[in-house]
Amino acid sequence: MQQIISFLYKNKYFLLFLLLEFFAILFTIQSHSYHKSKFINSANFVSGGFYNKINNIKEFFILKKENVRLSEENVQLKNLLNLQGISSTQNNVVVYDTLKFNQIYNFTSAKIINNDFRKNNNYLTINKGKSHQIKSDLGVINSKGIIGITKSVSNNYTTVLSILNVNSRINVKLLNSNHFGSLSWDNKDYNTVQLLDLPIQALIEVGDTIVTGGMSTIFPEGIPVGIIKNFDTNNNNYEYINITLFNDMSSIGFVEIITNMDKLEIKNLEEKTSNE
Repeated sequence: MQQIISFLYKNKYFLLFLLLEFFAILFTIQSHSYHKSKFINSANFVSGGFYNKINNIKEFFILKKENVRLSEENVQLKNLLNLQGISSTQNNVVVYDTLKFNQIYNFTSAKIINNDFRKNNNYLTINKGKSHQIKSDLGVINSKGIIGITKSVSNNYTTVLSILNVNSRINVKLLNSNHFGSLSWDNKDYNTVQLLDLPIQALIEVGDTIVTGGMSTIFPEGIPVGIIKNFDTNNNNYEYINITLFNDMSSIGFVEIITNMDKLEIKNLEEKTSNE
């Protein structure tokens, strides 16, 4: 308290000047309409800018929740589209005949909480696990294309074998034909992967689109992968085919895990056939 009193005493003339200046400006504004309008406009400009900043901050935090909501809504819509059943209307309520459902794939939303993309064997971690019916060997995608395949699963988390892993092999094909190959990665560029085992009979051009082939029980056919960046041939074979990914693998947020509802039936049938 003594310090405050001492400060006021030492600066009394300067503080008196500021007080008189304040009243002078106030009286000028009140008595002149031009000055008053200028002051109000300036105040509105300052307060408007302040409120705009506050609103931007609020929107930043709201956007996080909105992204979660949109991701879950997108998954629900995809699941509905996969319900290839027959519906009818009873008392203004849509009723589905569950006996006629043919839902092959189920989608579950999740968020990437860790993402490696600069190593030889890159993995991602998602915030869903056994308690969310997630298992190993499930496809992971987002709106732009494939991400990887689930690997190890705990109660609430799952690691994902990234397509940027030298051990990753995924069945893919050309969008404009039925020629198939395998997607691999040479550990050079996280935006570029390689297409292997494509027969030389397959005519390709730079810019051709590559999608999943659907020859496994992990990914449905037609999930986007990328476009052909460049290629070369040698002795009637493709020496290399580089694919530019649609996804920026260094910046991934929300993803979808794909469960093939017929996977167990298909595997049991194939095992039975191979043992006969």
